[in-house]
Amino acid sequence: MTTLAPASTNTLRIGPHAVQPPVVLAPMAGITNAPFRTLCREFSGGKGLFVSEMITTRALVERNEKTMQLIHFDETETPRSIQLYGVDPVTVGKAVRMIVDEDLADHIDLNFGCPVPKVTRKGGGSALPYKRPLLRAILNEAVGNAGDLPVTMKMRKGIDDDHITYLDAGRIAVEEGVTAIALHGRTAAQHYGGTADWDAIARLKEHVPQIPVLGNGDIWSAEDAVRMMRETGCDGVVVGRGCLGRPWLFGDLVAAFEGRPNDYARPTLREVADVMLRHARLLGEWIGDESRGVIDFRKHVAWYLKGFAVGSEMRKKLAVTSSLDELGAQLRTLDLDQSWPVGADGPRGRTSGNNRVVLPDGWLKDPYDCAGVGADAELDTSGG
Repeated sequence: MTTLAPASTNTLRIGPHAVQPPVVLAPMAGITNAPFRTLCREFSGGKGLFVSEMITTRALVERNEKTMQLIHFDETETPRSIQLYGVDPVTVGKAVRMIVDEDLADHIDLNFGCPVPKVTRKGGGSALPYKRPLLRAILNEAVGNAGDLPVTMKMRKGIDDDHITYLDAGRIAVEEGVTAIALHGRTAAQHYGGTADWDAIARLKEHVPQIPVLGNGDIWSAEDAVRMMRETGCDGVVVGRGCLGRPWLFGDLVAAFEGRPNDYARPTLREVADVMLRHARLLGEWIGDESRGVIDFRKHVAWYLKGFAVGSEMRKKLAVTSSLDELGAQLRTLDLDQSWPVGADGPRGRTSGNNRVVLPDGWLKDPYDCAGVGADAELDTSGG
């Protein structure tokens, strides 16, 4: 097995934090909680940057109970990286100031990339950069209240092919003091369908050479990550769906960037089953209830078993377990000596497109008219 050499061996710097290899776990709602980050970090040997799932700024400021649990970091996590979603500049500023004053994190990432309707219909996520003054105001409040904490942002190319925003957004980010930018090479209209536009990542890197640019989209293997850096000149990669049911991908990424392709993980089903049980156990400990932890784990079952010869009836049984004993017993009935299946390193998670972006009424009439966008835009997502 061979691999390409990275385009650059320079260490990625996020403010004072060195990230080597330059690999970041993408925030994913309901996925990148403390237990999953623990698994990814263990497989990587602690190397890389692992970001929390998206936190709503209003919910954080209001100290919503669920949100306060979501911002929990294991004592071994360093730096502690938190992603915030907000539409109101004042609320974003308050949330950032709270993080600083209460020492809740070491790095703040701002979400301008989420394409889901409950976020975009209020002008948030990937819809927001279209309103250039609003984007600038949010970044100004975040950076202005962050003190010594680095502020980064994650975004998409734009709303659709007729409303591309990433180059303007990149320029504004540099002007407002953002430390680094991550670009998902899709529009909001593409959702997770089609092919990510890596050329856009290269163009953004050329457009804002002052700060690091990270690429995101269609990184299904360690080779993909290295190839993205080589082809685009980006400073690092952000990995999302590629690690679903495969937290050991971060070990592969470390091996690839350190020139050790023969060290890639190819776990047997027995080894995968052990990770599944540990994941479910960690979730139960984090939630404080074993049954709820196993129930929360159910969404991961299909991802972990992708490509293995496990019948549909058994998959259904595994997806309705409600205790660690039951989960373990069901796993032990499988042919655990199966080797890592051919093709299991390919796409996983959501891959369908969504051509309609749900936006506030009149959102696209004027990119500079931000009237009517206020704190109530966060209410639909309060709670994290």
